[in-house]
Amino acid sequence: MHDDGFFDEAVAATYDNDDAISAPEVVDPIVDLLVELADGGRALEFAIGTGRLALPLSARGVDVEGIELSRAMVSRLRAKQGGERIPVAIGDMATIRVEGEFSLVYLAFNTINNLTTQDAQVACFQNAAAHLKPGGVFLVEVGVPPLQRLPVGERLVAFACSDTHWGIDEFDVVTQEFSSHHIQRRDGETQKLSVPFRFVWPAELDLMARLAGMTLQHRWGGWEKQPFTSVSRKHVSVWQKS
Repeated sequence: MHDDGFFDEAVAATYDNDDAISAPEVVDPIVDLLVELADGGRALEFAIGTGRLALPLSARGVDVEGIELSRAMVSRLRAKQGGERIPVAIGDMATIRVEGEFSLVYLAFNTINNLTTQDAQVACFQNAAAHLKPGGVFLVEVGVPPLQRLPVGERLVAFACSDTHWGIDEFDVVTQEFSSHHIQRRDGETQKLSVPFRFVWPAELDLMARLAGMTLQHRWGGWEKQPFTSVSRKHVSVWQKS
């Protein structure tokens, strides 16, 4: 790993090619909800990346700033129309501070799992709360740990299978650590990458929020406010600062 974490130029160059996260039909409901939650105020995106959410949010009139560890990802943001107007602080979303108060801080697409210790995840919630004005909200989108779908004694779950990409998640149910292993064919070459994560339970996130002075306001099964149930594979949760 280097200064850009695991999101180096090779990853940044193809990040927006994934329609599962970048297609308009995926992005539009996300931006709709973020506009609603910002409620006319400023928004701060933790792990702003290539701007897949921040740019359309800005186009809807929301004043957006970002924090991002990877300079390679920010370079992709800057190359897009309007990207040069969005302030981005380079650094760790669990610790770095930017000026001012925000109505909304948000962290999308499982990125809380990129913080691989419980202490770092707690610090992320504390940092979000420090940026929020009273009554402001922190939103996290993250998958529900798939342990109930694992056969007894198994630790592996395949999440991608194509002619060019195999993906397997490997779980440790004791430490809550897991790794995503990628095998990809690019330009006639086979590339391998393993990225470490830490899975986290909804109730655990609620306690992190409470430690940071926030309380749960909403938990949905998706960005269109679907009900969160025992079979939901992800949740979109919103905590409010006192």
